Amino acid sequence: MKLFKLLYLLDFAHFRETGQSVTGLDYVAWKLGPVPVELAQEWDQLDPDMAAAIEIMPEKVIDHVRELVVPKTQFDDSLFTRRELSLMQRIVEQHAKDLSKPMVNVTHEERGPWATEIWDNGRGLNDRIPYTLGVADSNPEPRRRAGSCTGIRAHQRRSTLAPIGVSACGPGRYTIIGILR
Repeated sequence: MKLFKLLYLLDFAHFRETGQSVTGLDYVAWKLGPVPVELAQEWDQLDPDMAAAIEIMPEKVIDHVRELVVPKTQFDDSLFTRRELSLMQRIVEQHAKDLSKPMVNVTHEERGPWATEIWDNGRGLNDRIPYTLGVADSNPEPRRRAGSCTGIRAHQRRSTLAPIGVSACGPGRYTIIGILR
């Protein structure tokens, strides 16, 4: 799902710059890319707060159905720092026209962390992806697979993320609140 990949790009880019993610979400390795598990678990059966903020509409596209997220509320940029907003805007501009399938290539760079340390030909399935893998490493020694790394848990705080805004309201509570245009 494109949304999950955009959130991953946002969180890992922000972590590279500041040592903190925007959302506080943990990502795990699935075949088609990184997935924020807590959000994915809620996706099929939206909690009332998320259902009040968005509608998920199925949309037929050639040979499959994709999910279109339609906001029911306005995006509130006051919930973000200038750095977060700037980073979101860069990611939105870079991937605005990308569909989910091309987004797989973004997170699966050949010989990048996905291929060699996270997915590792399927051995990394469901392993937590440590944020430290997003930080360039000048050490030529190979890093351990994602499942064996302890990584750094991102600082969890009340925050909102975009291009679809998700308000993190405490451990395990996320509410989508809008789309950044």
